[in-house]
Amino acid sequence: MTITAKIDLREQNPLEALQQFFAGILKLEDIAAILVPQRLPTKNTVMPTLVTDASFLGSADPLAPAFMMNAARIASRLTRKPMGGKVAAVLRPCEIRAFIELVKLKQALREDILLISVDCLGAFQNKAYSKFAGQNGPESTIRFYKNVMGGNITEMEGAEFATACKACEYPVSENADIQIGLYGMKTGESILVKSQTEAGDHILKLLNLPDTNEPPARQDAINTLISQRTSYRDEMFAKTRENSDSLDKMTAYFSNCVNCYNCRVACPVCYCRECVFVTDVFNHDPYQYLQWAARKGIIKMPTDTLFYHITRLAHMSTACVGCGQCSNACPNDIPLTELFRTIAHKTQKIFEYEAGRSLDEKPPLSEFREDEFKEVVGID
Repeated sequence: MTITAKIDLREQNPLEALQQFFAGILKLEDIAAILVPQRLPTKNTVMPTLVTDASFLGSADPLAPAFMMNAARIASRLTRKPMGGKVAAVLRPCEIRAFIELVKLKQALREDILLISVDCLGAFQNKAYSKFAGQNGPESTIRFYKNVMGGNITEMEGAEFATACKACEYPVSENADIQIGLYGMKTGESILVKSQTEAGDHILKLLNLPDTNEPPARQDAINTLISQRTSYRDEMFAKTRENSDSLDKMTAYFSNCVNCYNCRVACPVCYCRECVFVTDVFNHDPYQYLQWAARKGIIKMPTDTLFYHITRLAHMSTACVGCGQCSNACPNDIPLTELFRTIAHKTQKIFEYEAGRSLDEKPPLSEFREDEFKEVVGID
């Protein structure tokens, strides 16, 4: 059974309505805590917070165009082992897809978490958000919400949306227990709340929200947005392929890399407990650098930057969800998202796989398939 309900807005304020909705969920006996993006009192920024007392939800802000980290990593940490209670997690669609991948990679458990997703309005690059929000974060979120609902999905007040968001064809999650709908609803009047699993049904029955029907305009709005983003995505793929289709171009692409490995740390599905690039394998002896320089007369320092990124591309392309945190974390603004999405899209297409689409789909290369790649292995 699917429950479709609504939350009426007071004074056209979706933030206040969502805060009250989350408080209602947290007060249920079934839920021990809620993981939710919240505005920090010490600085005008939004970060994931784990809340057990509903009175602390007055700064929850899942609509802010701030995406400082992919919280799938936090959800994984909370559910890797039984935690003694069920946590509700308010996540973006790309965060839920990353979490689904982590479950399949045995890095998280699905049983102890209630996944709640809000239609994703997009986000700015981290560096641009503080300037946009100014001194009044909640007011800037309402302004952002109204602008996006009005059709502005690429740039606002001089702040450009993150490339990952402009190219994301998944603005609505299909794997959430509860989906909070914004697109296609009358701005400032109400928001949609819809269960997508039995767990979501159970929670919404307890909350006893007023029933409603999903308006036909909602799917039309979602389809239009996906079409726009897919068009941008395909143009991005073409430009990226042109800029990286040879070894020389790839070397130039990563020429500003300083081997900080921030992209590896920020990636939600990069889960290896020990990365080969932070072991002694790449801790070269001093004489080796001199020998390498002597062969050509010059070598770029630090070394191994291209090898590092090619290795990550090969390792992560089957699991990449396109969240863009690799670009957000890069201190030198290397367009990592563009390249990783381009490679990941092609890799996943070859395997007829979409990262985070379903728990029932096993990751590529994790099982033997007799009829796979016959043209490569030469089996008739």
